[in-house]
Amino acid sequence: MATNNTILDRLDGLASRFDEVSTLITDPSVIADQRRYVKLSKEYKDLGDILKVREQYVAALNGLAEAKDIITNESDPEMKEMAREEAAELEAKIPQLEENIKLLLVPADPEDDRNAVLEIRGGTGGDEAALFAGDLFRMYSKYCETKGWHLVVSSCSEGAVGGFKEIICTVTGEKVYGTLKYESGVHRVQRIPATETQGRVHTSAASVAVLPEAEPFDVEINEGEIKWDTFRSSGAGGQNVNKVESGVRLRYNWKNPNTGIVEEILIECTETRDQPKNKERALSRLRTFIYDKEHQKYVDDIANRRKTMVSTGDRSAKIRTYNYPQGRITDHRLNYTIYNLAAFMDGDIQDCIDHLIVAENAERLKESEL
Repeated sequence: MATNNTILDRLDGLASRFDEVSTLITDPSVIADQRRYVKLSKEYKDLGDILKVREQYVAALNGLAEAKDIITNESDPEMKEMAREEAAELEAKIPQLEENIKLLLVPADPEDDRNAVLEIRGGTGGDEAALFAGDLFRMYSKYCETKGWHLVVSSCSEGAVGGFKEIICTVTGEKVYGTLKYESGVHRVQRIPATETQGRVHTSAASVAVLPEAEPFDVEINEGEIKWDTFRSSGAGGQNVNKVESGVRLRYNWKNPNTGIVEEILIECTETRDQPKNKERALSRLRTFIYDKEHQKYVDDIANRRKTMVSTGDRSAKIRTYNYPQGRITDHRLNYTIYNLAAFMDGDIQDCIDHLIVAENAERLKESEL
């Protein structure tokens, strides 16, 4: 019962913290401090989830003790048989509850609940890489639809024969970053390009970056130092495109606190025909870019501790190969190969993400030594 006692000790300590947080989030001074209020509201929800499982766990332990008592001391054979069945069910259920509790007790990535900025860029392979970037964009669009998430394109640069040299979009919904973060890295494709006359298989690549979207209070930006330009958007839209300067471009000099180097950040947004909305969205992307850079040290620290590096690690690492002649997908971070490429490219990627989450959770448990 040592494990039980350890888990119960941890859980009992959280009950008083839950009461404390539930009082704090009604305090007007806390509500006025947005950063603190958001953080405490998240902690309140997480603690509530853990304490619900605690109730189930304590009920299961008590139920098992009662069933064993009946088996030992009861003379009625029918009662004994019912108690044996009850004990068998609870003995199977308790380890599952313990695993669930252990995962809930391991501190989650604080970014997981955020929305995300998804950036896809064609890499090596020219026109074929741009076409593949377009295929990946379609795959993620379809996946977001199945999750009920909202995907909005911020900016894109189309390839000469289709697809995208680069496409940047914002994805909003529940636990978007915590799910899509596993997609960051280099995706490699092996297939016969449409432009290939000899029928030879070519290898090309596209890179995917998934960044947690920053809240306005996450980073400090001196808006007075932002240089704004406006320009005419290109693309579909009829006469409006030629007459209205709705596209915006911002330039901002930012000092990286990790390196001390001043970098010029350049961001364009042509998402809407409304210039103020484009400015607002460009500012949001600037915040996300800076937030991501400032948190890179934290991300690297986690990557160095974990072997799988499935959600952190080096964004230039090759993570997955899409082999069209064999209809095969291989994720190189795991021993994971499947042969349903058509469905996968149609947005059926949840099984692969689930495997990555399991691997990540195993590493988190090992790290916490629970």
